[in-house]
Amino acid sequence: MLPRVETFERITNKGAKNKNKFQDNSRQHKENDGFWQKEGGEEIIPACRQAGEYTNNINMGKKRIVQKEGESAEAGGKPSSSRLSKKRVTSGTLYVQSTYNNTMLLLADKSGNALASSSSGALGFKGAKKGTPFAAAKVGELLAEKAQGIGIKEVDVIVKGVGAGRESSLRAFSSKGIAISGIKDRTPVPHNGPKPKKPRRV
Repeated sequence: MLPRVETFERITNKGAKNKNKFQDNSRQHKENDGFWQKEGGEEIIPACRQAGEYTNNINMGKKRIVQKEGESAEAGGKPSSSRLSKKRVTSGTLYVQSTYNNTMLLLADKSGNALASSSSGALGFKGAKKGTPFAAAKVGELLAEKAQGIGIKEVDVIVKGVGAGRESSLRAFSSKGIAISGIKDRTPVPHNGPKPKKPRRV
């Protein structure tokens, strides 16, 4: 008895049926979105989906920012009230230390107790940009906003150092409406002390 030989047309039809069956299965899986179904149509939910650990492929790799209740993001980089001093002071002293590498400002009351402080490095400037007048102006503006939050209307200024930001920081500070009653320069001057460094060969 000769073996049964299937015609070419019959083989191709069988392949097409399998192909359609595969497409139907994939479509059914997409519609179910990860659920398994019994023959009666009842859905079986996996344990990981019940525990809340299952995620769709669409959400994989995306970062989610979880914000606790009662918290709000600070808009515009304004200083929060919790970081500011709770004392209400109308006058104080502004100490400006300006070096070649950085500009640091400190706001204190008349007794010398520190109320607020900031610097170019604290604002995110790095390297040679910390000693620029632009960075010093940003520090002055920030400290003036903090001073307004405390209630300061007038300050005495004590400057120390010969950096590039000593003048620009004061201009930015006074532009916010706080009066400057006086400026003192307390830059330390050596009376022929230790031998200075040799000049750089550029």
